[in-house]
Formats: sequence, C-alpha cells, structure tokens
Amino acid sequence: MHHQRKTHVDNNIAAVELAKAYRLLNHGPTVLVSARSQGIDNVMAAAWCCALDFAPPKLTVVLDKMTKTREFIEQSGMFVIQVPTVAQLQLTHRVGSQSLADDANKLLNCGVELFEMAGHDLPFVAGCSAWLACKLIPEPNNQLQYDLFIAEVIGAWADTQVFNHGHWHFDTAPADKRSLHYIAGGQFYAIGESFNAD
Repeated sequence: MHHQRKTHVDNNIAAVELAKAYRLLNHGPTVLVSARSQGIDNVMAAAWCCALDFAPPKLTVVLDKMTKTREFIEQSGMFVIQVPTVAQLQLTHRVGSQSLADDANKLLNCGVELFEMAGHDLPFVAGCSAWLACKLIPEPNNQLQYDLFIAEVIGAWADTQVFNHGHWHFDTAPADKRSLHYIAGGQFYAIGESFNAD
C-alpha cells in the first residue's frame, strides 16, 4: 500500500475547542472520510455529513456498504472527517469515484497525501481546511438499515487561514480554500458570500 505520508503538521493548523467543533460542519460541506485498519489507510468522499450534538460533540455520516472505508471504520471504530477545499476538487471527486477494492494504489493515484496528528493513530488528509477525529458510537441497526454512522468527535483542528476564533472566514481567505458542496453527477459548488442577519 503505497502513498505519500508526511510526518509533520503544517504551522497553520491549530486545535479547535471541542465545544465549537460543530461549526466546522454547520455549513454543509462535502467531506473526506479517512480510516485505518491493520496498517492500511483509505479515504473516500461523503456528501451527507452533519453535526449532531454539542457536548460531547457528535456527528453523523452516511457510508455506503460497498466502501472499504466503511469496512475499516467498522473494524477499528475510529475515523477522520475532513473538509476539503476548492484546490482539492479533483482529489475529492477521484476518491469518491474510485475504490480501494479495485486499485491498491488508489490514494497515490488520486494524489492523496496523509499526515499524522500526535496522539491519534489515524490518517489525516493534507491540504484540507478542517479535521475532526472521531470515535464510532456503534448503532448496528442504523448502520445496517440506513448506512448511518454516529460518532463522537474527540479532536478537532482547522487551517487558521480560513477558520479561527471559532468562525469560518471564507470571505477573506484565498479562494482556493473555500469548501466544496456536492450536488450530483460530478457537479460541485464552492461556498459563496456570507451575510449577517440583524
């Protein structure tokens, strides 16, 4: 299983307090889901991921039965949700369209670079704008019948160029740092302009 792996963390990544971790997902982005099992890593894209609770923070994600990432999560009980950027459009589409079951070099061929986060035996995808380390809350019926997985967020980080002081700053960040939002048929939108209510 060959793919690029960095051992250091970029300087612009900072921890996000868990009480505000839900804000990393509240705008409904397409996410990358990564997991590790028996020393093998995989990454897939998921369009349906949602914050669920504040304290402790929880989230839900829908994972198709055919995916290797789901299999790894069921085996290990751990995974990472990350928010990819416009700069990662092709990577996101590729990891969502290709299967590790068909190509042992999927991650390398899709241009995925992984890194380690201290204290977590999990694969983190480099270049994203946010990362949430998750511990599965087993709900076998939901998983089997609805493909719905529930997890507690045990660690959260963000790229300070686009998320800091508990808020996204897409308006002032570089355009290629905007989040992706999947529609269908390979079509994505980037997050747009922000507005403040009275």
